[in-house]
Amino acid sequence: MKKTPVTDETLVTMAQQGSEAAFTELTERNYSSSLKLAMSILRDRQEAEDEVQNAYWKAYKHLGQFNQDSKFSTWMTRIVVNQCLMKLRQRKRANLVYIEDMQSPEERRTFEVRDERRNPEEALSREELHQVLRQEIRRIPPMLRNAFVLRDLEELPMPEVAARLGISVAAAKSRLLRARTELRARMEKHMSRLGAASLTA
Repeated sequence: MKKTPVTDETLVTMAQQGSEAAFTELTERNYSSSLKLAMSILRDRQEAEDEVQNAYWKAYKHLGQFNQDSKFSTWMTRIVVNQCLMKLRQRKRANLVYIEDMQSPEERRTFEVRDERRNPEEALSREELHQVLRQEIRRIPPMLRNAFVLRDLEELPMPEVAARLGISVAAAKSRLLRARTELRARMEKHMSRLGAASLTA
């Protein structure tokens, strides 16, 4: 007898109870439609993929707030649209800066060119930053760290990352996004001590 597929509602309940597999299944079921939606708004595949990943990470973080008064797919649609609109606003700000840079010589503001040569203190701060970064990468849970290392350090394409981890591309992207977010949170704890080097590494 054919097995009845688990509903999204059941998967949401399981995910809210801590099942990562349930959330991964929800991601796989809805990822394609989310990506098409993001592409229709942003008209750029890489940006669309990035914002869909961000949307699913936000959904994962706030899943406990979803009371299932609507379908999970509807909830995800709202989150994806919001992410894409934020990206469009960022684009608009970037375009304004670009237009300003294209002003005539008479109108253009004078910019100070930064001396890229670092003094010994800056070099020491940067080395300390790299040590902290390596340390915090090791502290990321292995399940997330492996995706981060394969993609961001070894620079493998996502399909190969997924194949090496034995999971779907959508699940690999989900783990990568969570690893990046956790690493960012860990590094932010060191910002004040490491100073400006932590912002330019």
